[in-house]
Amino acid sequence: MNNFTNSELILTNQNFSKEVLESNKPVLVDFWAEWCIPCQMLTPIIQDIINEFNEKIKIGKLNIDKNPSIAATFEIEAIPTLILFHNKKIFQKFIGIQPKNLIVKSINLALTNKN
Repeated sequence: MNNFTNSELILTNQNFSKEVLESNKPVLVDFWAEWCIPCQMLTPIIQDIINEFNEKIKIGKLNIDKNPSIAATFEIEAIPTLILFHNKKIFQKFIGIQPKNLIVKSINLALTNKN
């Protein structure tokens, strides 16, 4: 069982549209599964990003095993996959473990991009 902070949103089929697609803030979604070792390795990076961006963006995790239809909708073929949503669409997609600075750079671009 993974330990997520209170500021990290657990995404499901039921809340994905409201929390991600209808959000007024950029949303970073971590597509993962419990059995995925690289996903677990990404967790500390995600925690750092949560601490750094606090209320400026939303960060959520979507378990692909429990929510396969959303994973299929966004063509998740490998995990971990991170998708940064901004203005109701995909702003950036990262496949595999990424360095924190690359993710942060994309988040900062989304925060400054008003389109």
